[in-house]
Amino acid sequence: MNRGVRQARSQATQFRAAEDNGEKYIEGYFSVFGSTYELWPGATESIDTHAFDGALNDDIRALIDHETRLVLGRNKSGTLELKVDSRGLWGKIRLNQNDTDAMNLYARVERGDVDQCSFGFDILEEDTEYRDDGSVHWTIKKVKLYEVSCVTFPAYKDTSISARKQDFEAIKKRKTDEWKKRMKERLKKEC
Repeated sequence: MNRGVRQARSQATQFRAAEDNGEKYIEGYFSVFGSTYELWPGATESIDTHAFDGALNDDIRALIDHETRLVLGRNKSGTLELKVDSRGLWGKIRLNQNDTDAMNLYARVERGDVDQCSFGFDILEEDTEYRDDGSVHWTIKKVKLYEVSCVTFPAYKDTSISARKQDFEAIKKRKTDEWKKRMKERLKKEC
C-alpha cells in the first residue's frame, strides 16, 4: 500500500559524537531492523532488512529535528555517509565546524542531551498482517528516503500516525462492509 504521505520514525539509539583528524562527526543508527514500533495500541510496524535497497543512491540530507533549514550534511556533497548493514541504517555526519547549529548539536549529543534519531521517507511497498486479536502489523518493504535527523523528541505523532490510523479505520470499515454483503447474499440464497 502506497499512501503517498511522508512518514517519519524515531528511536533512541547509540548515537555518539566523535572527533578524528580535527574533524567532528555524529554517527549512529537511524533505523534498526528487527525492532517493532508501536504506532498506537493495536497497530505496529517493522522495517524489513531490504527496505533501504536502492534508496541510498538518492540525494539525502542530514537534518536537525527534520528542519530543512538546518542541514548538517548531504550524501551528494560527501558530508553524509550512509550504509545498510545487518543491524540497520547507519550514518556518519561530518560537521561544519563553522556552523553554530551543528556545533551546538555536537555538544548536546556529546553530553547525552540528544540521543534520538529519525528518518523521513515515503512508503513504496509494505505488507499488512491482520492478526486474530484485531491488531494490525505493517512490514515496510521499500522506502524512498529523503532525510535522516538527529531529534530531540520522537516523531510518532501528527500527520504520519493519523494518516496511517485513518487508513486502518478505512480498511476495517471495508472489511466489515464486505462481510455484511456476503452475509446478505448468503441469506438470500437460503431463503
